[in-house]
Amino acid sequence: MPRERRAPAWSRCNVFLRAGTPVDAPNRLLEAAQEIQQFCRSRNWRFCFIGGIAVQRWGEARLTRDAGLTVYTGIGDELRYIEELLGAFKSRIESAREFALGHRVLLLRASNGIPLDVTLGALPFEDKAVASASAEEFVAGVRLQLAPPGALVVFKVFANRPQDWLDVEGIIVKSGHLINWEEVRADLAALLELKDDTTALGRLDELLARLSTP
Repeated sequence: MPRERRAPAWSRCNVFLRAGTPVDAPNRLLEAAQEIQQFCRSRNWRFCFIGGIAVQRWGEARLTRDAGLTVYTGIGDELRYIEELLGAFKSRIESAREFALGHRVLLLRASNGIPLDVTLGALPFEDKAVASASAEEFVAGVRLQLAPPGALVVFKVFANRPQDWLDVEGIIVKSGHLINWEEVRADLAALLELKDDTTALGRLDELLARLSTP
C-alpha cells in the first residue's frame, strides 16, 4: 500500500464483468477458488477469501461470478507476488502488472475461465484478517480459507456498495452471534478515516439495532 492516505483496493474495485455475463455454476467457482488457494499455499503465502465466496459461508447465499481474495504482500514486495501470479494465471486486462501496482488488485482468470480478483494487502487490518482466517468446509472435501465474519463485515461496510450492505444484513442475521462488534467498530473507525467517512458506522449500528435478536 502506498504510504499516502488511500482507500484499500477492495473498497475501490467494482465487478469487472459486463452486464449480462452468464453466472457460472457454483462447482466451477469452487474449482477456481481451490486452484488459487493451492497456488498460494504452495508458496506459503498468507491469504483469505473476502468476496462472495466468504458471504456464502457467513451470510445469505447469493450468486457470485468471481472469486475475490486478499494476499498479504506488505509494502515493497508486491512485484514478486504479481510476477508469480501472472506466470501461473491469465490476466483479464492489458497492462495487468501496471494496473496491479497502481491499484493494488490483480485481475486474473482461473484455468476454467472464472474471474479472480487478487487484492494485494498491506494495511494492518488486512494483516489481521488474514491472520484470523480459517478453513471452512463448503461441500464434502472442499475447504476454503475465509476471512472471519467480523472481518468480512469490515470489508463490506468500508466498500460501501449496495450489494455490500445487503451482504452485511445477511451476515448479521446468520453469523452476528459469532462477531465481536466492539472490535468491528474499532477496526472500521480506523479504516474510515482513510476516506473521511462519517456515516458508515452509524448505518451499521442502525442495521444491528433492527436485525439483532433481542
